[in-house]
Amino acid sequence: MRYVEEGLADVVTVGAMALANPDLPERVRLGGPLNTPDRATFYGGGAAGYTDYPALQTPVT
Repeated sequence: MRYVEEGLADVVTVGAMALANPDLPERVRLGGPLNTPDRATFYGGGAAGYTDYPALQTPVT
């Protein structure tokens, strides 16, 4: 995101980070920790990896 703010990029892709962090915009805004993506569950046909990543629970100060 810093690259966009500094004018070094127009768009920054988030790919795996968005899959592993369904609340990614909030995490970035608060500077919160990111979940580690489990690539073994990507596009595997089941719910694992899409519905079980934890959301950010407490605000980061």
